[in-house]
Amino acid sequence: MVQRADTPLVLGFDTSAPHCTAALLLGDRVLAQRFEEGSRGQAERLMPMLEEILTEAGKTWAELTAIGVGIGPGNFTGIRIAVSAARGLALGLKIPAVGINGFEAREKQGVVAAVPAPRAQVYACLNGEAPRLMPEAEASDAARSAGLVFAPEASPADLAQRIAELAGQRYLDSVAPPAPLYLRAADAAPARDLPPQLIDE
Repeated sequence: MVQRADTPLVLGFDTSAPHCTAALLLGDRVLAQRFEEGSRGQAERLMPMLEEILTEAGKTWAELTAIGVGIGPGNFTGIRIAVSAARGLALGLKIPAVGINGFEAREKQGVVAAVPAPRAQVYACLNGEAPRLMPEAEASDAARSAGLVFAPEASPADLAQRIAELAGQRYLDSVAPPAPLYLRAADAAPARDLPPQLIDE
């Protein structure tokens, strides 16, 4: 069973949208954070960014209490990058990794938590329903009818901080390793192996 730390040191990060972002929290105090826009190079940039944050705060990997990671919804490749990194770090450091979905990380009073998606769509939770992919107009109309603000955000500046905060509240719970939250099929289907072509002689 995970032992409670007097003041947990939690590293949170996310690459589920066109960004690479991370934050290090000691309890509820932000020690360091980074936010970089761009969907390319996330796999190469994530680990150096985490190293930079720890160095800036004067902390080491061994001091971490837990890891928080954004599990989506969002970009398939980006989600896989972050979740794989979190699971690998948790295994190597023998600390918990907590998956935080994008709706929880974007939740605000009076606002519909929504994540932009391609083709004028959004991922959103409406009226207590399960989160799903829907047309932006549908989510906007539902929010207006409920007297809520509809402002989907792909890359909130405080996203990693919120992920770390929530992970710090949940790391003592018995949770499964973080897993990607996919709400739609991948745009690119895997290639199918074709049978060899027979040539008549």
